[in-house]
Amino acid sequence: MRAERSVPGGGLHERLPYRWVALTNTTVGTLMATINSSIVIISLPAIFNGIRLDPLAPGNVSYLLWMLMGYLLVTAVLVVTLGRLGDIYGRVRIYNAGFAVFALGSAALALTPLEGGGGAVWLIGWRVVQGVGGAMLLANSTAIITDAFPAHQRGMAVGINQVAALAGSFIGLVAGGLLAEWNWRAIFWVSVPIGIVGTAWAYRSLRETAVRRAARIDWWGNVTFGAGLTVLLAGITYGIQPYGDHTQGWTNPWVVAGLVGGVALLAVFGVVERHVGHPMFPLELFRVQAFWTGNLAALLASIARGGLQFMLIIWLQGIWLPLHGYDYAETPLWAGIYLLPLTLGFLVAGPLSGHLSDRYGARVFTTGGMALSALTYVGLLMLPADFSYPVFGLLLALNGIGAGLFTAPNTTAIMNSVPAHQRGASAGMAATFQNSGMVLSMGVFFSLLIAGLADKLPGAMRAGLTAEGVPAGAADTVAGLPPVGTVFAAFLGFNPIAEVLPAGVLDRLPAGNVAALTGKELFPHLLGGPFRHGLVVVFGLAAAMALVAALVSLVRGRRYVHLDPTPDLTADEAADRETMAV
Repeated sequence: MRAERSVPGGGLHERLPYRWVALTNTTVGTLMATINSSIVIISLPAIFNGIRLDPLAPGNVSYLLWMLMGYLLVTAVLVVTLGRLGDIYGRVRIYNAGFAVFALGSAALALTPLEGGGGAVWLIGWRVVQGVGGAMLLANSTAIITDAFPAHQRGMAVGINQVAALAGSFIGLVAGGLLAEWNWRAIFWVSVPIGIVGTAWAYRSLRETAVRRAARIDWWGNVTFGAGLTVLLAGITYGIQPYGDHTQGWTNPWVVAGLVGGVALLAVFGVVERHVGHPMFPLELFRVQAFWTGNLAALLASIARGGLQFMLIIWLQGIWLPLHGYDYAETPLWAGIYLLPLTLGFLVAGPLSGHLSDRYGARVFTTGGMALSALTYVGLLMLPADFSYPVFGLLLALNGIGAGLFTAPNTTAIMNSVPAHQRGASAGMAATFQNSGMVLSMGVFFSLLIAGLADKLPGAMRAGLTAEGVPAGAADTVAGLPPVGTVFAAFLGFNPIAEVLPAGVLDRLPAGNVAALTGKELFPHLLGGPFRHGLVVVFGLAAAMALVAALVSLVRGRRYVHLDPTPDLTADEAADRETMAV
């Protein structure tokens, strides 16, 4: 057995075994990184008001999209490279630097000196820097935990870390709403002291426990992978936006070029990795059944879950909360609060499933978790637009339990299946699949939702406006606007009817009609039916993805732990212990 060593330095660290120090610090880092992946979602109205920019004005939708997706895109692209650099130069070294970079980016965001378009560009640029710091943390935290814990405790440890990762994305919604009520800069300031303390704590407490192997940096692999994934995900991002007379941008030549070029560069990356001496990512790991099934299941689960957050926020902010008496300005905060059952379900199931998977293996938990998630997506698509919250909350809690059952055992199975000297790159690849799935999911789900709205919303909008006395020409103008504007208005907690009606129309209408047009109920009623039509397609696809992820998990095989030969184990003895049936 491995001798337990405490952290030097006196005080609590003298009594606390190193593995718990590593787990605590990396969980704080993961929580901070994932909170900041979602904290701006709820805070966007306050941010854009703070920099005096209308996000729904023509030409400003790009700012909105990059504020939402830039952080996710950067972390998706860089985690493999930063994980591989951790394998070469030290995981703790890269992780520690990530805390410092994150704190720097957060301070720069809070100190934004510009307004208008310049302010938006400043925010997007420093969100990218913040994303680099987040990628450095996420790429190496799982590998540090895997290094610190023995195989029979990794599921529990990774479970705690993964609970922080997913819970952080929903805690960010509530934290963003609360802080934005006070001051929009506070949503960035809050990360600065955490980043500073985390940096000092990490440099003082963490140490390299893995044996590093000298290797050259795979420049061509890094360039082709980074450029290919960036171009592909950027193409998906711009595919959501209108193009010409089209409601979406999938026919835009630049979008098509980005999708085709991104796939081509990733194919070149695969060729490069087969011919370099020190590849950025060893593709032979995909021959390990536990590795490829775990990553494929994680990608499918991420696609299924990634758009869920945004669909639920639009549903709550644009329809349900206004219908239940909430002012549009209050809906961002309350949307985060009403989504808490999802986080609570994950908090319950994540650590428990991780602990039990150490004993019973990952297959039963990952398969069952994804099957349960699929059922909850089916339940959500059956709800009316104005649902009963107890039923909605129960479905959210069950979805969180399903995600908790899946995530920790699946991540542990992936990390157990790789050699110690490749854990950084492997953790980075696992994070890439998850983060890419999030971005891909947003593109796919938003496209399906907008397509559904484009089919149903114009007619509903035209009929509703004319019924309130709006002239036919003005109603046709509003009905002809791109549905993406309506979606983002709901997402931001705005009532778009008063914003998009031609000037002077409201001045010529009776007071009762004006009150109805600018009130809380008309827009949710007009949006509810078309939105519900789009949700059936969206949640149907999510259920199918989750079901396929369950089937992939079912064929992952028996529990497998890769054991590197040690001084007291011969190579044959280590090989005999690698595969363990439970």
